[in-house]
Amino acid sequence: MKIINGSEYTFSRDNKPVATAKVGEPLLFKTQDCFGCQIESESQLMDEINLDHTNPTAGPVYIEGAEVGDVLVVDILNIDVDKAGFACSIPGVGPLHHLAEPRTRKIPIEGGYACFNDVQWPINPMVGVIGTAPAEGSMGCGFAHNHGGNMDSNKICKGARVYLPVRVPGGLLQMGDIHATMGDGEVCGTGIEVSGEIMVKTHLIKNFELNWPVTETDGWWYVNSRGKDYDESLVIGCSEMARLMQPAYDWDVTDIFIYLSLQGSMEINQGTRPVHGDMVNLRIGVPKLPGKELIK
Repeated sequence: MKIINGSEYTFSRDNKPVATAKVGEPLLFKTQDCFGCQIESESQLMDEINLDHTNPTAGPVYIEGAEVGDVLVVDILNIDVDKAGFACSIPGVGPLHHLAEPRTRKIPIEGGYACFNDVQWPINPMVGVIGTAPAEGSMGCGFAHNHGGNMDSNKICKGARVYLPVRVPGGLLQMGDIHATMGDGEVCGTGIEVSGEIMVKTHLIKNFELNWPVTETDGWWYVNSRGKDYDESLVIGCSEMARLMQPAYDWDVTDIFIYLSLQGSMEINQGTRPVHGDMVNLRIGVPKLPGKELIK
């Protein structure tokens, strides 16, 4: 097993790998919370920390044999979290920002349960940020695009498989931003932000066109997309889903369009950005069916 540290704040082909790994080698990513461990108590608010040092990721890792045009497959084997995390309301962020005051809450995690006020619920740790390097330029770890990044999909948890496009030699895999739990939409701007460890294995699919990241769960395939608003994200995600479904289902686009309306799932990973006139992360899903694998 190889231990992966680091605190990169961007995805870039210029980031120097902290490790080189073989396909199938167990990798343990040791990650800080999304605040870069700057918040230590409920007296600290989000607008008091250095936002340039948020969403740090461990890595990058150079995967041997990963070439441009391949797909890097990441199996999430396990996620361990610390004994407490933080959640914050952030000025100007989310649908209730005009009613809410800035606040930081420390949320204990005891016996596999999150404890908030007088309620508890079982945790289901997820990876908020995971991706490979874009072909050109750099992308901050607080943002998502077609390389992955801050997708904030609560489906990226233990047992999930994430498919990422390889756009630079070695892929340059990074991940971090664990949430002990996070609701769809992450409406206040945070989940239970927590430090922890992510155990993964990787393998490669050679010469397969993948334009946007895909997540596979026990029962679903999801395309993760991001556009300037909901409509653009929906068009991007449905278009990529249709492209992947055509060879798997041997249907034309019209039948796929109808089927997505009958059995598809359009879910919001992160819906806080429109307050800033920014972007929306979606996941477009279809049920898994025998003999109709979107990626193999």
